[in-house]
Parts: sequence; C-alpha cells; structure tokens
Amino acid sequence: MSQKEPMTPRGYDELLREFKFLKDVEKPRVNQEKQRAAELGDRSENAEYHAAKEKLRHIDKRLFYLNSMIEKAQMIDPSILDHSRVHFGATITIMDVNSEEEFCYTICGTLESEPENGLISVHSPLARGMLGKEEEDEFSVHLPAGKKSFEVVKITYIDVFSLKKNIRSEKDFGFK
Repeated sequence: MSQKEPMTPRGYDELLREFKFLKDVEKPRVNQEKQRAAELGDRSENAEYHAAKEKLRHIDKRLFYLNSMIEKAQMIDPSILDHSRVHFGATITIMDVNSEEEFCYTICGTLESEPENGLISVHSPLARGMLGKEEEDEFSVHLPAGKKSFEVVKITYIDVFSLKKNIRSEKDFGFK
C-alpha cells in the first residue's frame, strides 16, 4: 500500500476542485479543440491538432497525479490537535541560535506548501527536525547552507489557509 500523504481538509478540497475542473471542464474543451483541428484535414502538418494532443497529454498526466494524491490523502484537522508540541498544521516561530534571527513557518502537506510564504512541507528537513519539539527545545538540521541549530520559540495554530486572500481559481491551475 502506498504511503499516506497528510493534508488539511481545505487542501483536500482544493485538490478535488482542481481534479474536477480538469476532468469536467478543461479536458472536454481541449478534446473539442482537437476534434475541430482534426476536421481541418492533414494531421501530419496540423499544428493546432498536435498542440491539442499535447495539452491532452499534460491534462491526463496531471489527472493521474492528482488521482494518486487523492487516493493517498490523509486528512488531518490541525485545529483539534494538542498545540504543546510541533505537529502537522502547527505554526512555529523558531530562532537561529547563532544569529538570533526569528522565522515563522506552518507545517502543511506537500501540495499545500509554499515555502516563500512560510508554508513548509511536512516532509522538508526543517519540518522533520521540528516535529515533536516543545517550546524552548533546540534542534539541528542539515540545510543546503549547512547544519543549522534552532530553538522553538512559540507553537500556535493559525488557520493560514483562511487568512489567504485569494482562493485558488482555475487560473491558478494554469488554465484560462
């Protein structure tokens, strides 16, 4: 059996929404494009036909990937977990013990991660190093810049996904 992939209920809903959009809207639209292009005649030199076929291949690959993620999804509602230790869905403030610089991260599922916005995958080295720690615990991780030591300053739960101003739309999935 494949390994379960933790994600928030909101992340799971977003995954289902993208899957449904691709399957019910985008794939039929591109199929129609392909059909219209095929009616133009010689397919060997028909750029529109080949472009539509390529789009369909990309859509099918994405659908296959999304389906596998849906099957592996393990929904976890972080709001009901104990916030005395670092866990999935927790928002953690850590301090670099050498520079005393503070950073704030929320641990989330792979598909929900946006490192540039402080949302890090539960599988990232930093998240793995923090899991199970309590406030004032120190831990070290091997990062691309080398081994770093941090202290857990604060553990909270913030529904970061409800704080996001823009709910993902079809445009975010790379489609018009």
